[in-house]
Amino acid sequence: MSTITAISTAPGIGGIGIIRMSGENCFEILEKIFKQKKYQPIEEIKGYTIKYGNIVDNNEVIDEVLVSYFKAPNSYTKENMCEINSHGGIVIMNKILDLCLKNGAILAEPGEFTKRAFLNGRMDLSQAEAVIDIINSKTEKEAKISMEQLKGNLSEKITKIRKKIIDVMSDIEATIDYPEYDLEEVTNQRILSVLEEVDKLLNSLEKSFYNGKILREGISTAIIGRPNAGKSSLLNVILNEDRAIVTDIEGTTRDSIEEYISIDGIPLKIIDTAGIRNANDEVEKIGVQKAIEIAKKSDVVIAIFDSNRDLNDEDKEILDLVKDKNAIIILNKIDLNKKINIEEIKKVRKPIVEISTKTKEGIENLYDEISKMFKLKEIANDGETIVSNLRHKNIIINSRRNLEKARETILNNMPIDIISTYLKEIIEELGKITGETVTEDVISEIFSKFCLGK
Repeated sequence: MSTITAISTAPGIGGIGIIRMSGENCFEILEKIFKQKKYQPIEEIKGYTIKYGNIVDNNEVIDEVLVSYFKAPNSYTKENMCEINSHGGIVIMNKILDLCLKNGAILAEPGEFTKRAFLNGRMDLSQAEAVIDIINSKTEKEAKISMEQLKGNLSEKITKIRKKIIDVMSDIEATIDYPEYDLEEVTNQRILSVLEEVDKLLNSLEKSFYNGKILREGISTAIIGRPNAGKSSLLNVILNEDRAIVTDIEGTTRDSIEEYISIDGIPLKIIDTAGIRNANDEVEKIGVQKAIEIAKKSDVVIAIFDSNRDLNDEDKEILDLVKDKNAIIILNKIDLNKKINIEEIKKVRKPIVEISTKTKEGIENLYDEISKMFKLKEIANDGETIVSNLRHKNIIINSRRNLEKARETILNNMPIDIISTYLKEIIEELGKITGETVTEDVISEIFSKFCLGK
C-alpha cells in the first residue's frame, strides 16, 4: 500500500499540531525532512519512542518538532507509522504536510488510517465505527458506550450469536449427509431451541437501540409558550449564559435557537421557539408556525406559562398542542403573585414544575422530571451492550425476520435443507456488523463519514 499522510488535529491555532504518516515508505520519507538532534538509524529506533529534532526543507528549518515512531505491526494501522508533533499554527502544519507529499506520500482520504486498521485486521468494522462515535460524543456516557464498542463489546456478542447459528448449520448438514440415521426430528427440536435463544439475544440488542439513539442523538426538547412567558429566560438559565435575547417586548424571539446540555450524562437538544400567538407580522407568523412544527416533532415539550397571568385562548391552544405528547408544564414567575388557574392546567395530566427564571428556583426539579420521563439514570449501566448505530439495528431486524422464517419452515414440516437458506442469511447479515461479509461499497460509505487524519 502507498504511504498516506494527513493533518490529524483540528483546523485552527493550537499549542500542538499532529501530522500523521502510515505506510511502507513512511520512515524513508520522514528521514528526508526530519533531522534528529541526536541521530540514530531507523533500524535502531524502537517503536513507541519519540525523537526530538527539526523539520527542514533544503536545509532551512521549518519547525522544531517531536516525532513519535510506531513500527509495524504494533501501530494503529499495523503499518509503519509516525506522528510529527509540530507547533499548532495552520501555516506550519500545512508546510510540513506539503513536504511529506513532495517526498512520496499521498494525501489520506477521510478515515483512511482507521480503514487500514480494519483492513489489516487490527479491529473489526463495528470497532472502527466506534472510533468516529467517540470523536463525535457529546456527553461522557455516549463516549463510554462508544469506548465499550471499541473494546469489542458488541463484536463479541455478535460473534457468539453467529457461532450458535453456524453450529446449527453443522447439525443440518449432518442430517442431510446421513439420512439413514433419521436425525431430522431431533435436529428440528434443537434448531427451534437455538432459534428461540438467538431471538432473545437479538431482541435485547434491538430494544437497546432506543437508549442508544438517546445517547447518540440526544433528546429533542422544545420550549414553547406565549410571548414573554419566559422561554428565552429559561434557555439562558439552563445554559447559564445570555444565549437568547430577553426583553419586555412581545415577539422578540422570531426564530428557533438550538443548544445542547447534559442531564445524567444524556445530551438534550434544547430548542427555544417563537412565542405562540395570533401574530400580525408576517415574519413572526412564520416563527409561530415553525414553533408549532418543532413542538410536534420533538421528543419532549416544555410548555411554559406565566403564573402571574390568567390563561387565555393562546395558552389553551398550547395545552391542546401538548396533550398527546411527552410534555412538562412549567409555571414560571413563582416569585410573583400566582393568578393562573392551575386546575385547568391539571386537566392535560402532565407533570407540573413551578420555577422562577429570575431566582432560578425549581430548575433542578425540571431536570428531575426529564430524567424520570426517559429513565435516564438507567441508561448505559456498566457492562450493558447498547446498539447506537442505525446500520446495526437494521441488520439485527433483518436477521430476526430470517430467523422467524426459519422457525415457520420447521413448524410447517418443510424439508430441513430449506431451513439452512434462512440460517445462511442470518450468518451473512450479522457478519455485516463485524465486517466479515460486508461489501466494499458499504466500507467506503462508512469511512467517508470520518474526519481527515483519522
